[in-house]
Amino acid sequence: MLIKRLVSSFVPSSGFSSSGGPRILKTGDILRQTRTFSELDVLEYAKVSYDSNPLHFDSKCAQNAGFEAQLVHGMLVAALFPRIISSHFPGAIYVSQSLNFKLPVYIGDEIVSEVQATNIKESKKRYVTKFATKCFKNGGVLVIDGEAMAVLPTLAVEEASM
Repeated sequence: MLIKRLVSSFVPSSGFSSSGGPRILKTGDILRQTRTFSELDVLEYAKVSYDSNPLHFDSKCAQNAGFEAQLVHGMLVAALFPRIISSHFPGAIYVSQSLNFKLPVYIGDEIVSEVQATNIKESKKRYVTKFATKCFKNGGVLVIDGEAMAVLPTLAVEEASM
């Protein structure tokens, strides 16, 4: 059986206070999740996205194209960003995302995905928040970076619901 791993963490900025109350998101705070993608994840994503590129299913094809092995869909990996935000801020509205794919992700790579709050503006009792988004594999190698914008209903950070 293939095992998937998903772990979530919150890294507060230096000005964060942990004095018993709710954790409040501040500029500089980082939210992270770790995930290892399986062959089944790639197959299921291909079914819903209709992306049947052989680079994701045929090792020989991937190797002929210059890769080590079958690739995980880049958009599947990038889907970790809205997952992090929505799991900590239920009701968040994901407004935009820019992505730069730096290196391939292979089945079995451990991916650490993080969003870091870079700008927070209050608007009509909601919080328009800009995040730096990054994914790393195998101990810190950058594979995706970009920026996201989300409208948060609150700045109170909830424990991630898995």
